Amino acid sequence: MTAESFSEHRKVLLGVAYRILGSVTDAEDVVQEAWLRWSQLPEGHADDERAYLVRVATNLAIDRLRHVKTRRESYVGPWLPELVSTPDVAEEAELADTVELALLVVLETLSPLERAVFVLREAFGYSHAEIGAVLGRDEAAVRQLAKRARDHVRDRRPRYDVDRGERRAITERFVSAAAGGDLDGLTALLARDVTLVGDGGGKAKAPRNILAGAANVARFLVAIASERGVSRFLGDAEVELAVEIASVNGGPAVVVHADGRVAAVFSLVVADGLVQTVYVVANPEKMSHL
Repeated sequence: MTAESFSEHRKVLLGVAYRILGSVTDAEDVVQEAWLRWSQLPEGHADDERAYLVRVATNLAIDRLRHVKTRRESYVGPWLPELVSTPDVAEEAELADTVELALLVVLETLSPLERAVFVLREAFGYSHAEIGAVLGRDEAAVRQLAKRARDHVRDRRPRYDVDRGERRAITERFVSAAAGGDLDGLTALLARDVTLVGDGGGKAKAPRNILAGAANVARFLVAIASERGVSRFLGDAEVELAVEIASVNGGPAVVVHADGRVAAVFSLVVADGLVQTVYVVANPEKMSHL
């Protein structure tokens, strides 16, 4: 089998694997393994190339997820998915919704099999019968898995009731208030029971416990947004900083650059006009795809 024919399906395979694993690095390993298996097939062995490759990549991703789940149990502090830049254009909106950081966090609570079924069904529109062929299970079993996963996600997925433009406007106000040391203004943007989840992975400074409550979260954000606070947060007093709002995992996010590299990303979950959750990713190993 040729590299040219494989490359036609690579983007889909990477998309499936990333949504199942929440890690671009692990997803790329899965796609590489799928390529090795593909390259060893005799010409014409697979009647439907895409179906064959999706089946291989999905099952490889499920196996890898079972392995990395154990590794994540010993992770230092909360574990958040690896971040990706996403195009902010209309034709990508549907797929962008399925890489939202908040959704990927919820998918972490599914079993590997449930997660694979959810991804294939909800993100890529596979029928129950097609998913059954991918996983080697009958259609009735797939329907049960799909319903269980869908109900689980519906009960836990944050509710967005603002469009991307409004979310970006709230994100801009969030940055302005934090950077300006406006504690009252920032608190007014936060839901009373807002939470802040930080992922430094033991390699960068970030809260190892989830912060809860508007007052606690606002004080923390104002403290680290000051010049001295940023230096302490990044562990470098001489660092040259730049801040931008960019499309990350399908939504607007605050991206902090230090000496030209991405050092931290703040992603907001917004509902009812207020910030419900702040995700802070500072682990340098999760920045390479931004």
